[in-house]
Amino acid sequence: MPIHNEAKLGEIAKTVVMPGDPMRAKHIAEKYLEDYKLVNQVRGMYAYTGKYKGKEITVMASGMGMPSMGIYCYELYKFYEVENIIRIGSCGADVENLNLLDIILVENSYNEGSFSKILTDEENHILKASEELNKIIEETSKQLNIKIIKGNEASTECFDHYIENAKGLIERFPKEYNIIVSEMECYALFCTAKYLGKKAACLLTVADSQYKEDQLSSEERELALDGMIKLALESTIKI
Repeated sequence: MPIHNEAKLGEIAKTVVMPGDPMRAKHIAEKYLEDYKLVNQVRGMYAYTGKYKGKEITVMASGMGMPSMGIYCYELYKFYEVENIIRIGSCGADVENLNLLDIILVENSYNEGSFSKILTDEENHILKASEELNKIIEETSKQLNIKIIKGNEASTECFDHYIENAKGLIERFPKEYNIIVSEMECYALFCTAKYLGKKAACLLTVADSQYKEDQLSSEERELALDGMIKLALESTIKI
């Protein structure tokens, strides 16, 4: 049984939308869900189950970093019979042609570390999203006229603003993977989903860039994230 989630069996939906921030999970539940219920608050990692346009979904925070994501998505998949998780979060741009507020649909996630070896005993540094979920998200984006950019991302163990030589890290990424953004959770989700035979997808909004000094206002961040949130929620209806 899970030791990081107090929800009872049956209180978590088959499809979970997963931001990193617990307060963002709260915001989504309050703004978008009907008849929602707080089903977990262990360690402040809020999970809410309710209905979005008649479809039951759960919104649960993952926390920051791959170890945190790895714990929560593993327990959701393993103990609560969750089939689909869509991560929503922010990222940093690693190529010059991306702009702040661009929405990225991750096709493949790269990690140069040992997460896969430790969890699965297999050396695997690049993992793909669920083709089924990505197809649904892409079709939904067209219907909603929400522009997305498909591409590959890297999950790192350190926050990009604190890395001594961030551009050196970017240059170290294998060129054949064509990595365009970085964040800190996606790889753990994809790895765990593959290990347990489940489905995972990831939507990211560009919040900063190695090549631009522009700063987003709090209003711009909220509007951008709400576009990504709406795309994820609308996609869940079709799953």
